[in-house]
Amino acid sequence: MSSDPRRTPVRSPAVIGVDVATASVRVASVDGRGRVLAEARNDLPPPVRTAAGTSEQDARSWWPAVRSALRRTTAALPRGGREVVAVAVAATSGTIVPAGIRGEPLGPALMYDDRRAAALNAEAQRAGSARWDALGLSVGPTAALGRAVWCLRTYGSALRHVLHTPEAIGRELTGHPVPTDWSHALKTGYDARASEWPHEVFDALGLPLALLPEVRAPDAEAGTVGPGAAEATGLPEGCSVRLGMTDGCAGQLATGAVEPGRFVGVLGTTYVLKGVSEELVRDASGAFYSHRHPDGWWLPGGASNTGGECLADTAPGRLPALDAAAAARGPASYVRYPLRRDGERFPFVSGAARGFRLGGPRDEADAHRAALEGVAFVERLALERVERLGVPVLGPLHAAGGGSRSAVWTAIRATVLDRPVRVVERAGTAFGAALLAATGTLHENLAASAAAMVSGGALVEPVAAERPPLDDAFGRFVEELRARGWLDDG
Repeated sequence: MSSDPRRTPVRSPAVIGVDVATASVRVASVDGRGRVLAEARNDLPPPVRTAAGTSEQDARSWWPAVRSALRRTTAALPRGGREVVAVAVAATSGTIVPAGIRGEPLGPALMYDDRRAAALNAEAQRAGSARWDALGLSVGPTAALGRAVWCLRTYGSALRHVLHTPEAIGRELTGHPVPTDWSHALKTGYDARASEWPHEVFDALGLPLALLPEVRAPDAEAGTVGPGAAEATGLPEGCSVRLGMTDGCAGQLATGAVEPGRFVGVLGTTYVLKGVSEELVRDASGAFYSHRHPDGWWLPGGASNTGGECLADTAPGRLPALDAAAAARGPASYVRYPLRRDGERFPFVSGAARGFRLGGPRDEADAHRAALEGVAFVERLALERVERLGVPVLGPLHAAGGGSRSAVWTAIRATVLDRPVRVVERAGTAFGAALLAATGTLHENLAASAAAMVSGGALVEPVAAERPPLDDAFGRFVEELRARGWLDDG
């Protein structure tokens, strides 16, 4: 085995982050200053979903896609991959694979949104209610814990391992079993507060602890790249394989929001707020839950059912013109809650919630502006909920996701929040995984990695003249939520 890459001088060293998403694999090689040196992407077969709530993907497709993307990435590097000192993998939260004695898949991966084990998860909730309350968590119908029990009952003695996606890839990279990180283990029931699997819950469900991997902190070393993987991928043999985090957590880290008080609003199809707190945040409503930070802090967060999909009926080519018109006209003439689904999960929880309008649009630009403002109102409610839970929100809000590319939307968000919004240029999961790969290799700790590798991004200030009308509209929005019985300010 080659010497530890952290102590071997490498000219212009680099790290690699791997994102195994639902639809594709993305790989990014990044140097110690955050410059992306090479990237590659491969598609994955779409999950097979049924009306019964099952969601499956061929786990055998993951490694060939990762291997090929790594090979193309290392081939594009100046030294053909020899400069890579570490690699880390991030993946979807709660996706698991039933595996045999050598780690081979016994069947398809059960995806993060698979609901086949809803009844088993309800049983797990009852068995560990005191533990979940202490963690501020609940075991939902799509939790991986119940699906692990389903795998045991389905595959019987052939089942020797329940793997999360990164362990499946880690085995291929190292040639041996690897631990998991406490982020990917969360929805399988791992108690990061007590640093243990929930023994009483496993006993109640008849789930042997031996089926689950050892758990370590994200950014810990899981092993080194073996000779077979080195030949297949172009990674140097002996390259450090570091533990990653879930896609959402890695995306948060990629914005630079890595220290207490820092938060990021990710405006994609839905809106997600994630941040860092010194203490564990417990939210009785279930709207907020926390991952564990690599350094022992906590990563509270929540996801709304509204967000960028409020513009789904608008042709993408029309958005620049509508943005310009919305910026020119100023605050909307009416209030809109642009929820397109049934029910809301954050910043409040209500199965009865539905989108609404208080008034109507004067024209297309007015309707567009009202939709943008409605999402910003949801964001303000989310930050206010965080602060009521006792978590300080410091400095500018970091912003990521496709919606953050809209200048007018970002200005509206800054004005509604009455705080600057910093739009981060690179906030992808692969980049976040690269930060974790750099921690302990290129940089001393995660804060140092973020400081050196994450660019500052554009700072957008509130528009003072628009603050009063938007404050008034937000007040009307909140009062309507209360009047409909959806919003509990407790």
